Amino acid sequence: MNSFPDTPQKASRENVVRIVISVLAIFICLIIITESAQFGFSRLLARYALVAKSIPAAAEAVSLTPSDADAHRALAVSFRNVQMFQEASKEFEIAASLRPNDDYVWLELGMLRDELNDSEGALSAFDQAVTQAPYYAHTRWQRANLRLRMGRYDEAFAELRDAAKSNRTFLPSLIDLAWSLSRQDAKLTEQLAGIDSPDSRVAFTRFLASKGKGKETREQFAQAAQFFSVEQKRELLRALLEVHAYRDAFGIWKGSGELSNNDLQIHDGGFEGTISLSEVGFGWNISRQLSKVEASQDTSDKDSGDKSLRIAFDGDSPTAAVVVSQTIIVKPQTRYRISFAVKAKDIISGGLPLLRVVDAGTNVMLAQSGSLPQNSEWQKQVIEFTSPSLCDAIVLKLARNECTSSPCPIFGVIWLDSFSIEEMKL
Repeated sequence: MNSFPDTPQKASRENVVRIVISVLAIFICLIIITESAQFGFSRLLARYALVAKSIPAAAEAVSLTPSDADAHRALAVSFRNVQMFQEASKEFEIAASLRPNDDYVWLELGMLRDELNDSEGALSAFDQAVTQAPYYAHTRWQRANLRLRMGRYDEAFAELRDAAKSNRTFLPSLIDLAWSLSRQDAKLTEQLAGIDSPDSRVAFTRFLASKGKGKETREQFAQAAQFFSVEQKRELLRALLEVHAYRDAFGIWKGSGELSNNDLQIHDGGFEGTISLSEVGFGWNISRQLSKVEASQDTSDKDSGDKSLRIAFDGDSPTAAVVVSQTIIVKPQTRYRISFAVKAKDIISGGLPLLRVVDAGTNVMLAQSGSLPQNSEWQKQVIEFTSPSLCDAIVLKLARNECTSSPCPIFGVIWLDSFSIEEMKL
């Protein structure tokens, strides 16, 4: 059967169809390009509006893309920046309707409604935020705070605890909030904040120390002592020593938090253990600020045990400077005797060294030794004193007599050893 070529009419029709399709394709492409350009420009305006806090720029973005949630959000934020809260609320509502799965938009709407004292409306928006992001701590935290202000305390604290467990950065705020609402009741704060894990107990203990609550700090520490770092223990000690909570600080310094009747003692009276130059607490504290004084343990010359403390003076140093000291727990209105051994070699100065006992809380001097010898072999000396009422600790320290002239250098070496303290009958 013969095939015939297309007629001119049919070819013409096909050409027309091709041209129409091409024109339509070009037109559609132009529309897409135009809309893309318009959308891109709208987004650019929205970003500019947020940075520049420009209402006109945000309004133009909404005009270009009225169905874009980001444009409405930018306009809402711009209104909020100038405290046009009603207008901002309307724009946030539009943004939320355009993008109902965006928890952040619902969260912003809730916070704005809260600003407008629309508690129920704010709660409804927060509910939506939590629904869209059920595992996000910040949404639950905002809703819980609103419930708290609405007087729904049980619901609020249950959710605050959940939020803090999900995100531990909220824990300090939760503790502080519970502390305020409990009127600084440590037991109730512990209950409201849900202190039931090692890390929460460490945080609560540090909080109590910052508030100067010695007894409560020590009791909490005793329940989680093994979870504190060395620096965290020092932080507790510094805070409690600052408010003169010496007995409670001593319980923490011992490492257990417990107190006993055997707390009266001079720690390492024979200088046998390692002496730290960064001591915070109740061990020997050696000054690091006296360039002309050198303190070190001596194994070749001692009164008892294996070591003594050797102190070499080599020039000018302030007479009021404390070379070595130790804070010691005592009972109020009690008579004590401190015994120690001293040796000296070639001490020359117008302000000879001596030992003083001062009230740790008031820095009032309670007693002092005579001037230490200038040259001597090992000899025993004692200092007797009575602790004042309300005195929980004393400081035993090596200092110097005042000089009649300045500067007042000192040269030579002394050794100290065999310190002890005992309670005497009045």
